[in-house]
Amino acid sequence: MTADAQDGWIGSAPHASVTDSAVGVEGLDKLALHLGDLARFLQEQGSVEETLQGIVDAAVVTVPGAEYAGLSVVRGRETMSTPAASAEVVDQVDQVQIDFQEGPCLDVLYEKHTVWLPNTAEERRWPRFAARARELGIGSMLSFQLYVTGDDLGALNLYSRHAEAFTDESEQVGLLFATHAAVAMADAQERAHLSQAMGTRDLIGQAKGILMERYKLTSVQAFALLVRASQHTNTKLAEVAEYLTRSGELVGKRGGDE
Repeated sequence: MTADAQDGWIGSAPHASVTDSAVGVEGLDKLALHLGDLARFLQEQGSVEETLQGIVDAAVVTVPGAEYAGLSVVRGRETMSTPAASAEVVDQVDQVQIDFQEGPCLDVLYEKHTVWLPNTAEERRWPRFAARARELGIGSMLSFQLYVTGDDLGALNLYSRHAEAFTDESEQVGLLFATHAAVAMADAQERAHLSQAMGTRDLIGQAKGILMERYKLTSVQAFALLVRASQHTNTKLAEVAEYLTRSGELVGKRGGDE
């Protein structure tokens, strides 16, 4: 996120007030304004990818101690990916978790909302991961659970080059930030799913129109023909409709199918 974009949602002090003062009454007031601006900024993003990138970029200038940030998604407690990161080193560190199958996102984040890794040089829970993270220049981490659905998990991970970089204030601010981030992620994904559903509906409508015109069918009959083609070819209905509108041919249709 550029400096101009930061100024657009953080306000007159894009890098200062939230992270440079203790979370007292005045600090909480500033934090509330900051997070309100952040929520509006994230809501204005045009895609899920832009929303996720906005979250990690904003985390770095919001949570005390954070120098890098990334969003991790773990599926089935095994498969981990990083859909958004503020720097290349985040992808590298997360890849270490994947390679060694150990680390905060693959372990206790399923049981705890927050996980601290104060010093990678002294970490004993994930020794191989911590040693490699240290080699990559990471001194400490702070991770927040964003959601858990069955065996799937989403997490916000914060990184610093320094040991003991995160404090109680980091956790307080980070928990509030993570709440806004989780809402923004869910909202962006819901908008994307809605947009995709509307696109699929329109595509099926176009395909039905082609069949109705070509074979003088009713809307119900045309839809039934699409369903039959989908079932006979084991192809998703949306894919059948897309192929028909693009090629003019009904996938899997035989002479007797008309």
